[in-house]
Amino acid sequence: MESNEFSILRIRASSTDKIGHKLLYEHIVQTAKENGISGVTVFRGIMGYGESSRRIESSRYWELTEKLPVMIEMIDKTDRLESFFKLIEDELNAMSKGCLVTMERVNILLHRAGKNKY
Repeated sequence: MESNEFSILRIRASSTDKIGHKLLYEHIVQTAKENGISGVTVFRGIMGYGESSRRIESSRYWELTEKLPVMIEMIDKTDRLESFFKLIEDELNAMSKGCLVTMERVNILLHRAGKNKY
């Protein structure tokens, strides 16, 4: 039975993390779209570190390639997000780099879809 509770699933990782030959955040967004997740946004941080980081990573204007924190955030019904996490959990566990996954309930105050142009 599908619930009407909504949640936010967040995955925190690095902009350079990969699953196979694809960037982690690209893989997650494409997989979420293919599995009908309502919406996903990827945020790139300007500074941060993780539990296993040796140094603090930050955005510097002179660097062409940067290893920066990213947060992949998706909002949908709680049971859909739980199922989606189970789908990607083994891939995340198999990565050589670390990540942090959280989920919390959310109250949606307004969800107005725009007109589909495509």
